[in-house]
Amino acid sequence: MMFSSSAGGKKATPQQEMVQVDRSDSASPFWKAPQRDTPPLKKTTTRDSSLVVGAAYSHADILKFDSLNISGSGSRPRTPPSATSAPERVPTTSPTTRTSKSPPFKSYMNFLSSTNDDWAADEAEDMYDYESDDGDDFGLPSLSNMKRRTRKRAEQSKAHTEDTLNGSARERRYSNSEDIAIERPAASYPMPKKSEGKILRPQYKDILRDPANALHLINHPSVPPNATQKEIDAINSRITRINKFKKLLQASTIPLPDLRSLAWSGVPEEVRAMTWQLLLSYLPTSSERRVAILERKRKEYLDGVRQAFEKGGGQPPPGSSAPSRGGARGLDEAIWHQISIDVPRTNPHIELYSYEATQRSLERILYVWAVRHPASGYVQGINDLVTPFWQVFLGTYITDPDIESGMDPGQLPKAVLDAVEADSFWCLTKLLDGIQDHYIVAQPGIQRQVSALRDLTARIDAGLAKHLEKEQVEFIQFSFRWMNCLLMREISVKNTIRMWDTYMAEEQGFSEFHLYVCAAFLVKWSDKLVKMDFQEIMMFLQSLPTRDWTEKDIELLLSEAYIWQSLFKGSSAHLRGPDGQGSRSTSMNFTL
Repeated sequence: MMFSSSAGGKKATPQQEMVQVDRSDSASPFWKAPQRDTPPLKKTTTRDSSLVVGAAYSHADILKFDSLNISGSGSRPRTPPSATSAPERVPTTSPTTRTSKSPPFKSYMNFLSSTNDDWAADEAEDMYDYESDDGDDFGLPSLSNMKRRTRKRAEQSKAHTEDTLNGSARERRYSNSEDIAIERPAASYPMPKKSEGKILRPQYKDILRDPANALHLINHPSVPPNATQKEIDAINSRITRINKFKKLLQASTIPLPDLRSLAWSGVPEEVRAMTWQLLLSYLPTSSERRVAILERKRKEYLDGVRQAFEKGGGQPPPGSSAPSRGGARGLDEAIWHQISIDVPRTNPHIELYSYEATQRSLERILYVWAVRHPASGYVQGINDLVTPFWQVFLGTYITDPDIESGMDPGQLPKAVLDAVEADSFWCLTKLLDGIQDHYIVAQPGIQRQVSALRDLTARIDAGLAKHLEKEQVEFIQFSFRWMNCLLMREISVKNTIRMWDTYMAEEQGFSEFHLYVCAAFLVKWSDKLVKMDFQEIMMFLQSLPTRDWTEKDIELLLSEAYIWQSLFKGSSAHLRGPDGQGSRSTSMNFTL
């Protein structure tokens, strides 16, 4: 797959430089350097640089910045071939390389297939480039990244010249450590000052045991002496709402229907972590069972991590087939490699995700999930879906609710990080269980939703639907990412968290309600889109103006989505086109 980064599309504003994960001290069993005489893989796919096809292109391609010296603008660097002779299982890692049999999308699919090629051994010197690109999902650079990459390349060239003059030109390192990190430059992580660190709650051990213990620690904001009546009413309203949640969450048996009803309009951050875990059925509604289940599930996850990352690959679970180590290495290698590329690209503009502790935690979550779900394996985009959980659950143990900056998780007790990691893993699993057909072979869930979005748009805004058809804009070209990443590339993490309050309150929020949110999201820009041609439409949809959105914008979007769901859910009317001839079901085998 191709997804790389940043909510809200590509922006020309400077962003924090991405960092890279250094695993030189790890015991990862999933990599072994190829032999030096390994022939490089040859590219079999080319693309016409003048052809613009949907969201597959970044601003750099659309505006034709061909004069800029940016390596890798056509495809990503490639991976060395597997160290074993195991049969290749590319679909397990990313279904990007599956080809489409639908003629209208032949060139589009060929282009997508070329973006996830393995790195050739002779392209090792280009390995450093991928980590500094927070650009397009398809491996293309964003405008905001060009200046940074140019500066980076100039620095590398200067360093290389100095090494050559000293007789110590840098050479590619080979090692028998079987650690993929040995092939990469040393990582550099931000080091916050002690004064910037957030304060750990002194009662964190009690919260670890039972999250309900955090309910007693909520401090309501005081009313400023010079506050207006409107501000006073807002503070009092918030206090009242928090108390409603507390009353439900402190019950011996929590009534889920009442909790869902209350959560639909948003969950206060003070009670969000526990509310989410209950709505996803990770925590039991019975307070008597909560402590034992939490302890058991966290231990189960940590045991899974030890088994997955144990030197030598660990033993297979009871009852499963036991492939030879050589037969399993190819699969592990591919999954781990893609995860290790995507994690440093995850939310690169947010400081929290640039720390080593954060990145390694996300790597473990994603890898363990992938090996436990072989039907889909790891697919790019899932790395985005874990971050709201990780951020919300981490905030439970910190006194300052704003943890996106000045918060190095590596400074926290290991027990806290283990709990955050385990809880994030299980809640991610619960979420993906409801939309797993988004990520299996051929991704039928996403295909159905894209087709339904096209037909729903025709019912809601026939003028927009006709204009998109006239300009030959295929819904798959822009909405595939909306379905795969649940709009996380279009809006900020904070706004995503607010949106997920409502998704979790809906019993089928991620699998059904999200469709209506996407419809409301598209129709929102109708007045602008109907005045644009194909190229302008694709540029606009790739970089939507949502950077300054607030919770009020998200709540308005959710309200509009609720209206469309009330009108069309359970009705066959929206499954017919404007001519009443029925849904134009897509016949393509589009995979990402």
